[in-house]
Amino acid sequence: MFTGIVEETGTIRSREATEDGVRLRIEADVAASDVEHGASISVSGVCLTVERFETGDWFEVFLASETVERTYLGDLREGGAVNLERAMPADGRFDGHVVQGHVDAVATVSAVESVGEDWYVEFELPPGYDRYVVEKGSITLDGISLTVADLDGDRLTVAIVPTTYEITTLSEKDVGDPVHLEVDVLAKYVESILEVPERDEGRPRGTHRSQS
Repeated sequence: MFTGIVEETGTIRSREATEDGVRLRIEADVAASDVEHGASISVSGVCLTVERFETGDWFEVFLASETVERTYLGDLREGGAVNLERAMPADGRFDGHVVQGHVDAVATVSAVESVGEDWYVEFELPPGYDRYVVEKGSITLDGISLTVADLDGDRLTVAIVPTTYEITTLSEKDVGDPVHLEVDVLAKYVESILEVPERDEGRPRGTHRSQS
């Protein structure tokens, strides 16, 4: 599990396309400082597994065909920047919100505006995803835990403070660029609970199926 608090930006050092997917070698300082084989790292919001590494220098991850299809990571080239966050330790400080690293869809930057020292960035959501978003609620964009400042139909706006702008890839985004979207998992659980399957009709809410 992650929190959406980006630790650093890494750089794509190499990219290898195979029949089964894409392998990326990512240069990093913090994320590679205590990395282990099999560790989970959020790469711009995508939970990936470390296959190889050089402590304090780089780590490699493999993008399976499903990941290539659902994200834009497979389109990145050498020199591209990605947001990095190591999995949260059990005794760690929870500063963001519950982030799984499971990308729901790809949203698009629709506007960028500088206001004083802050930045306001507007994103266009894919059809149907506005139902999971509420004003002042949490949203994950490219692995960053952000608060929804405004919601207008399928467009949401977030306010970016200088620190977030400086240490994440949002400073490199422009209108038309893609971002990985992960909606608040709590919203999806609530939806699942409220959508009672037909087979459960007639069974009082609050009762449980017998288990054997």
